[in-house]
Amino acid sequence: MLNRRLLLSSIASMGFCAATSASIAAQLKPAQNGLRGTMDISGYGVRADAPEDQSDAINRLFRDAAEQGMPVFLPAGDYLLSGLALPNNLWLSGVPGRTRLIHTDGGRFLTGEGLGRLTLSDLVLDGGGKSLGADAEGLLNLRGVTDLTIENCTITGSSKHGINAEHCGGRIDRNSISQAAASGIYAVESEKLSITANTVFDCGNGGILVHRWETAEDGTMVSGNRVFRIAARDGGTGQNGNGINVFRAANVMVTDNHISDCAFSAVRANSATNVQISNNQCLRSGETAIYSEFGFQGAIVSGNLIDGAANGILIVNFDEGGRLVTVSDNIVRNLHLDGPYLHDGAGFGFGIAAEADTVISGNVVENAPKWGLMLGWGPYMRNIVATGNLVRGAGGGCAVTVVEGAGTALIANNLFQDVKDGAIIGYRWNDKATGDLLAGGGEAFAHLTLSGNRAA
Repeated sequence: MLNRRLLLSSIASMGFCAATSASIAAQLKPAQNGLRGTMDISGYGVRADAPEDQSDAINRLFRDAAEQGMPVFLPAGDYLLSGLALPNNLWLSGVPGRTRLIHTDGGRFLTGEGLGRLTLSDLVLDGGGKSLGADAEGLLNLRGVTDLTIENCTITGSSKHGINAEHCGGRIDRNSISQAAASGIYAVESEKLSITANTVFDCGNGGILVHRWETAEDGTMVSGNRVFRIAARDGGTGQNGNGINVFRAANVMVTDNHISDCAFSAVRANSATNVQISNNQCLRSGETAIYSEFGFQGAIVSGNLIDGAANGILIVNFDEGGRLVTVSDNIVRNLHLDGPYLHDGAGFGFGIAAEADTVISGNVVENAPKWGLMLGWGPYMRNIVATGNLVRGAGGGCAVTVVEGAGTALIANNLFQDVKDGAIIGYRWNDKATGDLLAGGGEAFAHLTLSGNRAA
């Protein structure tokens, strides 16, 4: 039997527990529903799935929230709008996949200029392919945003770029970007921007573009993205159709990306000094899988896997100043002779090519119908080292230039298997000029040093 003292003690304990549980529940509830501390949107007439354009009401809501330093949470549903200018310090979020901002008219959609901070998360931005007018380059059109965060958003149906970010820093992270007529992400004149873990696909002319108007320090990191089905609807010989394209931007890292089915290159670096292209998966590229070209000094191309391309890795344009590279520990396989245009130079079907101040080591090239390795082009060769590579199943193992004026090359300790035209062959441009130098005759060319190579 319960005595009186024990009964009173039990009742008091139950009351304390109930009060504590209620207190904890009160603290957790706002955090769970995502509304704690957010702007009350009810007084602005903003509502989900309204049939009319809500641009004016949403514009007032965004402006007041930014001025008061409060986040805006939009519940699930469709919001029809156009021509919104995003204010400084706006923090806007929604329900992932269900809060949809839909472009209703021609002209700008969402723009932001000269902002200290802007955060957009868990939203769907749907352009519906509608015109953005002449003064906007992207569905999300940003310029001069110091601390930009775009995360976990879906951006689709832009008639130009999906995201156009000019002079922006911060991060673009974990978004899905598709069906942009131009590129998925166009980052120009960036300031230490991070582009990470995005999925970019079914875009008309490019996946992720990191550009500058003039060659300069950039520092963008492009890492962990998945890019696929990138077309080249505007044609050309490489300016369009690339999964990741770096142009005039120095000190950029392109690492750990999965890139497939691009009309031209998986990764194309043009005039990009100190670029690092490492540990990328590059599948079924229409032209050269990885390019480092034109006026650059310094590149690391390492640990990439290339399966399916017209050419594997090209380090070229010494005539424009392109030099100073290491190409190491890559696998390049299953190349083909057909490219997206008629080539007036070396053509297609070779694994790794380099021209100046480059070390090519520890790579595996398999199934290259023209050449496994290509060293120099005409007189454009200087200080090439090709050591410890395996080439198997190629038209020729290693093509090296023997044109007058070509600089030095060291070709050592490479293994060639099933190379139809010979292991090491001298070329004058595209014309075969020697027999297999592995069998003798290399001493006739003072600029070449051959040692320890073997054919199997």
